[in-house]
Amino acid sequence: MTPAILFAFASAACLGAGVVTTQFGLRSVEPISGAAISVPAFTLLFLLLSPLLLYGEPVVWRGVPIFAAIGLVFPALLTLMTFASNRALGPVVTSTLGNLAPLFAVALAIMVLQEPLRGLQLAGLVIAVSGAVIITVTRPRDFGSWRTWALLLPLGGAVLRGVIPPVVKLGLEVWPSPLWACLIGYVMSSLVVLIVQRVRRGSFVVAAPWSGRLWFAVTGILNGLSALTLFAAVRHGPITLVAPLVAVYPLVTVLLSAILLRQVLITGRILAGTALTVAGVALVLIG
Repeated sequence: MTPAILFAFASAACLGAGVVTTQFGLRSVEPISGAAISVPAFTLLFLLLSPLLLYGEPVVWRGVPIFAAIGLVFPALLTLMTFASNRALGPVVTSTLGNLAPLFAVALAIMVLQEPLRGLQLAGLVIAVSGAVIITVTRPRDFGSWRTWALLLPLGGAVLRGVIPPVVKLGLEVWPSPLWACLIGYVMSSLVVLIVQRVRRGSFVVAAPWSGRLWFAVTGILNGLSALTLFAAVRHGPITLVAPLVAVYPLVTVLLSAILLRQVLITGRILAGTALTVAGVALVLIG
């Protein structure tokens, strides 16, 4: 299980860092246009490195349609839903409800993949998710004004983020290559976000300052590495182990935000949420 644990923590670290770098990009680029930069940026980098990374990796053609279908929704649709949720509800509600993703992932893994879930793992999952929610939630007055129907955006994103790991694991049983799975998925997602950009703006190229493009390129690479290590984690271990560990990404976001953005004050609430998250992870690992 050691590779799965290490890959899961790496995925959480990259995902948490990507949330922070996104804030720099949003200063000069609108969210959906940012998606048309970030997703293709990692795809291009992956394609350039593919002769080295994929050397000796056999191609299993039966697995191509599976990973291509995954790529139509992940990360493309998830990115667009998250950005739309940020616009409609703000980052607080979006992040808080997004932390419910591990619950959906574990439930689906139990029902579809027949993965076992021990008592300590269940307790750790609930405690870790609770800690993550406590870290991200703020006072109600910070939530702004929004319509109830808009809650479907972050909830749909959480469901999607929870569904993807079990589906990827099923695909990896056909073609056990996280590298190929990630590359094929990102190529498809790049096509999706570029088409959306073309329909909205009339051009595949995003008109934005170079600083904004650079930050979204960095964000795309971080998110891509998070997806790649997530795929590797579910390849080497059960989702009932991986999903709770990836859920600790708000710890990385809060820490980097406090250092780089200077917008986060380390309060007792954040310390309490951190303690709960760490305790939950410990229970998952013990279980």
